[in-house]
Amino acid sequence: MPAPTRAVAGAASGFSRRLVPCSRPQLASLSRSLTRLLPPTSTASSPWPTSRCHSTFSSVNPNEVSHFTALAAEWWEPHGSSRLLHLMNPLRHDLIRACLSESPPSSPPYSPPSSSPSASASASASSSSGISTGIPDNSITYLDIGCGGGIFAESAARLPTTKHVTAIDPTPSVLAVAKAHARKDPSLAGKLSYQLTSVEQLPIPADEGQGYDVVTLFEVIEHVDDPAAFLDRVRPLVRPGGWLVMSTIARTWISWLTTNLIAEDILRIVPPGTHDWNKYVNEDELRGFLAGKGWDSARVVGVVYVPGLGWREVKGSEKVGNYFFAVRKV
Repeated sequence: MPAPTRAVAGAASGFSRRLVPCSRPQLASLSRSLTRLLPPTSTASSPWPTSRCHSTFSSVNPNEVSHFTALAAEWWEPHGSSRLLHLMNPLRHDLIRACLSESPPSSPPYSPPSSSPSASASASASSSSGISTGIPDNSITYLDIGCGGGIFAESAARLPTTKHVTAIDPTPSVLAVAKAHARKDPSLAGKLSYQLTSVEQLPIPADEGQGYDVVTLFEVIEHVDDPAAFLDRVRPLVRPGGWLVMSTIARTWISWLTTNLIAEDILRIVPPGTHDWNKYVNEDELRGFLAGKGWDSARVVGVVYVPGLGWREVKGSEKVGNYFFAVRKV
C-alpha cells in the first residue's frame, strides 16, 4: 500500500490538533479509548482476539440499526455514503456467477408471493444468458440478508437467470428506501420482495430442498455480535448444492488503518462509526466457524479499493483487508 499523500497527512494533522489540549483526566480517558480501538501486537503465541458475546444470540444490534437509519436517505446517491457499495456490486455478481457456473442449481419450482405479466416478460426476455453461463433462465432463488437499500437485491432481480429475490433487513427506514426505489421499476414486481425481519425470525424450510440457491451476506458479518451462531442459523436456509456468499473485512493493522482511521476518521469516505474493528473477521476464523458443518468448495477473493478506479481483485489481499468468501452446501 502506498504511503499517505500530503493531503492525507495534512488531514491527519488537523485530526490530531482537534484532540489537544486535553486535561489529565481527558488524556487518561483518551488513552483507554485508543487502547480499545488499536489492534494488539500479533505474535505466533498470541493470535488476534476472538472474544464474542455467546450469551443471548441476536443478529440485530440496536446500535447498528441506529447507525444505518441515519444513512437511509443517501442509500441510492451514487456519490453518497453508500458509494463504495455501489462500486463493489459488479464484483459480487462476478463471484456468484463463477459459483453457479461451477455448481448449477437444480432446485424445485418456486412460487413467489406475487407475479405480474411484466415480471414474466422480464424473466424470459433473454435466453442467451443460460447459454453463455450454463445457468437456465428464471431458475435462481436468492435470499439477500441485510439487504440495506437494495443495491444488490435489485440488480440480482433484473438478471434473466433469477426466479426470485427475497431481501430482508431489520432497519425500517432503510427498507422503506429499498421498497420506494424498487417501485420505480415495474419489471421488478413479482421477482423481488422485501421483508422487515431478522434471520432468526425467518421460518426454516421443512424440506432442505426448499431452501435458496444463493444466500448472500454482503458487509453483514462484521456487524453482528456472534458470527458463529449467526452462520449456524443461516445454514438451513441454503438448499443442498446452493451457495452462501459473503463479503467482509479481515481484522489486521492495515484494515484498521485504511477502514477506521483513514476512510472514516480522516477522509470521511465512509461515515464515522460504520465499522467496529473488533468485529472484523479473518478468513481462517470464517473457515473455523464453518468447519465440519456441511460446507465445501470454498472460494476466497481479496479485493482492494483503488481511488479513481474502484474495487479491484488483488490476490492475497484477503489476509489484510476486504474479501469475498463463498462456500457450497453439501
